[in-house]
Amino acid sequence: QVQLVESGGGSVQAGGSLSLSCAASGDTRSTDYMGWFRQAPGKERERLTHIHIGSSNTWYAESVRGRFTISRDSGRNIVYLQMNSLKPEDGAMYYCTADPSVMGWLTHPKYWGQGTQVTVS
Repeated sequence: QVQLVESGGGSVQAGGSLSLSCAASGDTRSTDYMGWFRQAPGKERERLTHIHIGSSNTWYAESVRGRFTISRDSGRNIVYLQMNSLKPEDGAMYYCTADPSVMGWLTHPKYWGQGTQVTVS
């Protein structure tokens, strides 16, 4: 089993920045791909970005490319999400996710954190 714990959400004005963190524990052999989803009230869950822990290769959704940056500290099993130029439409619950495979992550990650709220006004 894998446990994912997010931190760093909060409120920010449009144009501002926030940084999220996600710490993985447990069987981290199953967390080759870690990343972030978000879901706003009344909207579908949206995949945002992932990183391959071994190679640091990244993928971004068009909606956040150029504004959000994912990084990792593999030695500490922590993934970060730096969010810049935030827009009101970025406000949502942000979930850290992990899966052993890229297809698993893209379809439905096996592991989810509890989520952290981001509000942009």
